[in-house]
Amino acid sequence: MSNETTKNVDMTEIPEKLPDGTYEPVLTKKDLRRVARRWNINISTYSYTYQEACSVVYATWPALQKIYRGDEEGLKNSLEYAYRYFNVTPPVAGLLLGAGLAIEDQRHNDGLAAEQDLKVGLMGSLSGVADTIIWVLIPTILGSISAYMAQNGNIFGMIAFALYGIVFLAWRIYSFWGYGYDLGTQLISKLADKISVFTESVSVLGLMVVGALIPSVVKITCGLNFQMGDVSMSVQEGVLDAILPSLLPIVATAICYTLLKKRVSMNLIIIGIIVVSLLGAVTGVLVVPA
Repeated sequence: MSNETTKNVDMTEIPEKLPDGTYEPVLTKKDLRRVARRWNINISTYSYTYQEACSVVYATWPALQKIYRGDEEGLKNSLEYAYRYFNVTPPVAGLLLGAGLAIEDQRHNDGLAAEQDLKVGLMGSLSGVADTIIWVLIPTILGSISAYMAQNGNIFGMIAFALYGIVFLAWRIYSFWGYGYDLGTQLISKLADKISVFTESVSVLGLMVVGALIPSVVKITCGLNFQMGDVSMSVQEGVLDAILPSLLPIVATAICYTLLKKRVSMNLIIIGIIVVSLLGAVTGVLVVPA
């Protein structure tokens, strides 16, 4: 991190370290409201590689500055973790980001692994629920009622939908400290002597979530067929699925993950996927899943 990046960080006032190894919390509701405002204003900042991580860094930067006063190295480590992959339905992000800030507020760098595992383990399930309720269920029902009332000249139809927008915005801000930060605080206070167990448990949950996403998101189907006389057998159904369902998606994901671990550029990996897909489609080796 350059000196320009940290020039506004107060390196003289150091948060008090308690006898149990944790730190005296320094964040206030005002700090968390600021994080919430920055998140909701800048959520449009998006990276294909890291998804919403850019917005996470921008939103949490003032809070991290306050947490790591006097610890420039700790601030650098925290920012490196903040810029890791993050993708959740924006309106519920406050639950995870608020909880993460609470963990860091009390444990600093010692809580980074637990914070990251918490995000990875819950952002998929939270997004699934939020997408259904926030983006589909409520707008569809309330929008239909409001539209019907408006067609009949009832102004309350418009007012009802506008109120939903206002309440929704208030939730997006309040969730950072009213639920998210409190959740993180409770995790630390109740699991203070079992934080390593908690970290491992959430890490396993995160791996399970990511593993479950592979067959549902990555779609690869082999189009080859074995032909012997009048007998024809699909390589995909007769061989690959018999060995392990979704074998090709797992292999493709493992290859991409290995390349990323070897620091191969994400752009090169994407280009490689496009080239392999085109060649597979042309030769008939790969087909669009039915």
